[in-house]
Parts: sequence; C-alpha cells; structure tokens
Amino acid sequence: MALFRRSSDESTPLDGVGLVLADLDGVVYKGPDAIPHAVESLNATAEDIRVGYITNNASRTDAAVAEHLSDLGLQVKPSDVVTSPQAAVRLLADHVVAGANILVVGGDGLVDEVQKAGFSVTRSAEDDPAAVVQGFSPEVGWAQLAEASFALQGRTDVERPWIATNTDWTIPVARGIAPGNGTLVSAVHTAVGRLPLVAGKPERAIFDEAVARFGAQKPLFIGDRLDTDILGANRAGIASVLVLTGIDGGKQLLSADADSRPTYILSDLRGLSEPYPEARTARNGAVTVRDATVTIEGNEVRIVSEGTDPVDLLRAACAAIWNSGRAIYGLDVPERLYG
Repeated sequence: MALFRRSSDESTPLDGVGLVLADLDGVVYKGPDAIPHAVESLNATAEDIRVGYITNNASRTDAAVAEHLSDLGLQVKPSDVVTSPQAAVRLLADHVVAGANILVVGGDGLVDEVQKAGFSVTRSAEDDPAAVVQGFSPEVGWAQLAEASFALQGRTDVERPWIATNTDWTIPVARGIAPGNGTLVSAVHTAVGRLPLVAGKPERAIFDEAVARFGAQKPLFIGDRLDTDILGANRAGIASVLVLTGIDGGKQLLSADADSRPTYILSDLRGLSEPYPEARTARNGAVTVRDATVTIEGNEVRIVSEGTDPVDLLRAACAAIWNSGRAIYGLDVPERLYG
C-alpha cells in the first residue's frame, strides 16, 4: 500500500471511506481513560461514516466494551464491537463438534462467547476437553496456564485443537506497557512444544468478521501496532492508519518491513479529517513532506530540513527509507527521527 497520497489536491484519510474500524487499546483509550482527541474525532467521523471497533483483548464481553466506550462519550452498541473471542469461536466450530466441552483460559469475555456458541466450559484438563481456547485476562496465572499445558499434552491419539484469541506481546494500560496474551501463549508453547491457531490480529479472521458484519465498502482500519494492527489490515487488503498514541512510534515505523507499513501515519485521531500531505520524491531519492525533507547519502539518512511538524519529518523519513529498499540495520539513522 502507498504511504502517501500523491494528488495535487490533498485529501483526508476519510475521503471515499465507507467504514472505519478502530482498535481500542492505544487508539481509543489507555486503561480506563480516553486518549486525547479520540472520542471527539470518532464521534465526528460517525456523523457521516459507519464506525466499528475491533479488539484483541479477550478479557471483556462486547457488551462490557460497548458500555466502557459509551461512558467515554461514544455512541456504541455491543453489535458495533468485534472481539477476538468472537473470531476464536468461529475457528473453534471448524475443529470440534457442536456442544463440545472446551477448556477456557481467560476471562468473562472469552467464556461468554464460548457459551453463546453452544459449547460448555471447563477450567480443568481432567474433564477431557475437546479443545483449548486461550485469551488474555489480568487474572490468568500459572494454574490456568498449567491446565492448558496438561490438556494439550493429554492425548496420544490426536492433538487437541488449541486456539488463541490473539498473540499481542504487550498491552498498554494506565500505568504503562504490560505483558499481553502473546507472552501467556508463549508460556504454554514452551511447555507443549507447538503453536496455536490464532483468531485475532494479525490474522484475517477478525477483519473478515468485521467487514462481513458491517457490510460496508472501502474500510479503513486504525491501529497503534505494526505487528498486529497494520500487518493484519494489510493481510486483509484494508487501508490502515498507524496512530502514534499507543505502542509503536518512530523507531518501529522506520524499520517496518513491507508487510507492516501503514497507509497513513497520524499523531492523533484529529488527523482523520485533516488534509493528508503529499510526499514528493526528487530524482536523487530525497523525500519532501510539506517543509520537511529527508535524503539518503551512502549509508547515512540525512535530514535536509526538519520542517515545522515532527510527524511530517517522520513521514518523509519513512518514505525515503522504505523507497530505498534497504534494511534499516545497514543505515545510519539520526536519533532525531525516532527519539
């Protein structure tokens, strides 16, 4: 996907979009609190465009998420929220019989979706579960991870299906960055020596569920992580925004591989409705975004003009490095670009 629009008239990221899909952690809120400008920007967007929400966080139900978002000032119903547990139970139905007994590692959000799909829930490997479904919850500890490990080792005739809602390594919370479901999945993987099927981002299942549910053309996805949000959107063929209010920032963007590069880079969600700048590339490869210019000379990434907006400078640097086709570790990148 192209990083920048190149028409003479600068358009906004929302132009022509029929559906906006927003991640939650790091995009709409951190912990219980709204991220500055997120609620106002999404409410303004929803006046003209359908807005839905996608989350890899499996610890809460869609109703609980909708209530939280409503408390923050958004107009949201449970049906507007697509969760990784919802995608996980769709995968589960492809691998076990209806009504099967499922070992659940996770919180109420995952238990609720497993039960709504007609399966029974157990927390013990001794109940001979047909499969293991694992999702994040702050209460998950060694005992639950051990039960999953015992269940996944417990058969000799056929492997039990193991489905993870998501594999985010970290999760942003009010106090900082904390371990996510990926770290918990890795603990079980270490014990059993195999990997799960994954339902959430960056896999396609959760994006396909969202697009099918809302039935809109030309979706735009907003995320804060390259390895889950942007990679998943690219795999699903959806244009994407990386907003710099969550996990990933300049350092990650500059080194992003071709599969994990966003269509747009925004400092916050006000940029959704603002003109998005054109990137102009000179014959020598120098890239200018508004009044910021970056070029590559030999192995040195050089700032020709810092410009007035640090995000324009980052956009120009990303374009120059990505266009070069060179690996970031082979370049001398000034700290000013990612500090």
